[in-house]
Amino acid sequence: MLMKLFKFKGGIKPPTHKTESNTLPIAQAPLPSKLIVPLHQNIGGKPNPVVQAGDKVLKGQLIGEADGWISAAVHAPTSGTVLEVAMHVRPHPSGLDSLCVVIEPDGKDEWIAHAALDYPAMQPADICTHLQQSGIVGLGGAGFPTHGKLTASPTVPMNELIINAAECEPFITCDDLLMRERADEVVRGIGIFRDMLRPKIVIIGVEDNKPEAIAALRAAVDAQNEPFSIVAVPSLYPAGGAKQLIRVLTGKEVPGAMRATTDMGVQVFNVGTAYAAWRAIGHGEPLVSRIVTVTGNVEQARNFEVLIGTPLDELLRLAQPKPDTDGIIMGGPMMGFLVPHPQVPVIKATNCLIAHSERLFPPKAPEMPCIRCGACAAVCPHELQPFEMYWHARAKNFGKAQEFKLFDCIECGCCAFVCPSHIPLVQYFRFAKSEIWAREREKNAADGAKARFEFKQLRDEREKAEKAEKLAKVAAAQAAKRAAEAAAAAAAENAGATVAQPSPVATVANAATLDASAGAATINTNAGPTVDTEKAAKMATIQAAMARAKAQREAAPVRNTEAVTIEQQRAIDEIEARRVVLESTPPATPTPAAEKAE
Repeated sequence: MLMKLFKFKGGIKPPTHKTESNTLPIAQAPLPSKLIVPLHQNIGGKPNPVVQAGDKVLKGQLIGEADGWISAAVHAPTSGTVLEVAMHVRPHPSGLDSLCVVIEPDGKDEWIAHAALDYPAMQPADICTHLQQSGIVGLGGAGFPTHGKLTASPTVPMNELIINAAECEPFITCDDLLMRERADEVVRGIGIFRDMLRPKIVIIGVEDNKPEAIAALRAAVDAQNEPFSIVAVPSLYPAGGAKQLIRVLTGKEVPGAMRATTDMGVQVFNVGTAYAAWRAIGHGEPLVSRIVTVTGNVEQARNFEVLIGTPLDELLRLAQPKPDTDGIIMGGPMMGFLVPHPQVPVIKATNCLIAHSERLFPPKAPEMPCIRCGACAAVCPHELQPFEMYWHARAKNFGKAQEFKLFDCIECGCCAFVCPSHIPLVQYFRFAKSEIWAREREKNAADGAKARFEFKQLRDEREKAEKAEKLAKVAAAQAAKRAAEAAAAAAAENAGATVAQPSPVATVANAATLDASAGAATINTNAGPTVDTEKAAKMATIQAAMARAKAQREAAPVRNTEAVTIEQQRAIDEIEARRVVLESTPPATPTPAAEKAE
């Protein structure tokens, strides 16, 4: 089928170095001395270990369960004994540790019980769950969990399903050999993706420097009577990038900030991912091995099927590295990196090992100042301005670097490849991204601490208010109880007045209590719904108590009068006589002002 192809901006043509490793068939790597299986090997959550030291495991047995939806399980690559679940250096430029399950093989390579699934009878959700539990992730390098990409957009129809078989980076030939030798299973895996997404067309994009792979795929497609289009695309790095391949095959320009291409009606899977998905569905095998190209400064470069967790130095020995080998590059020369330690393990995203030497990769010339020639911008496949991002990244002006779309950079290395000043541009961009991520994590941590502090303050204030309200209710209840008791006592005293004359103290106290109660009742009756009845009852109780105290003071007998002299007694009598006269004399009537005038 002839298709109109499009072009993407930029790109380079570095030496391919593919013939060194694609002449021999895929070989089975032997069991290593030990397997170091990192639990976190892909984008998304970190799987949780489900085994511990001393456990016996079988090949394909679950050792790490998925943590959340965007996560994938991890399985034992062979049968043996778990030596430890501990931190080990992971294959990453940072050289940081990662939680790993270390297994000592028993040499039997004994599988768990497994069988093919009844795929046609399964629901799409069940297929996604099985792929997640089988640990299937993207094998092209990104490592995104495959099941997370198998749900079509509910609003945008799926037009194109693209299978990425371009394999554009130099030295790497694992996908090429996979298609040559196992094209039938690759096509069956593509059929699973087609049935899940139901696109209008399925396109397999292969670079035109792989004629044997193209022929094998066409034969498999014809044998299975599948309507898949196999398209040879021009060999131009980085044509194997997902966005670049979408552009070449469909003409669609994916925006730099867009990550989910399903919103554009297109989805992309690596050819190795399709093969792994078929092994999980058609054979019931979780992902425990993959094909890895071993090349570079070696005597016999070739592709091996390798168990996940195999130490890199043991794998490299199979290709007989030359004496001047001084390091191992994981990945290709453009986007790969020197591993921090030769015993870091193979992971699901490991597609190539390159034995490094100064003869094969001469030391770069010293970095010179940027002359702003614009060569980097001319080859950038994302149409960025690398020299502008470089200036701001070097000056640690990360905000400005982001304004120039720093995070749209896919770190393909085209800019550094053509830079006449030999500036390691990608390293500057990686540094800037890591600093921005670190600051974002610090900001999120600070925001979280602030939110926790404010919540604690709010909780303390709420608890104080609740406690004060509780105490007020208790005090009000006690006051109401005392008021009721005082009112009952006053009523009892008034009822007994017909039998016995009450004492002056009781009379005054009862009157005060009744007045206070009446006042409280008046307040409660007349004040309306806005008056706090509990406060009124409390005030009435206080007034009654004050009235009783005053009556007691007035009715108290005079004390200390036994030893007065005759003169003191005479003075007291005169005072009392005058008081009696004053109390018995009525007050004088005021004289009007008119009478005074007459």
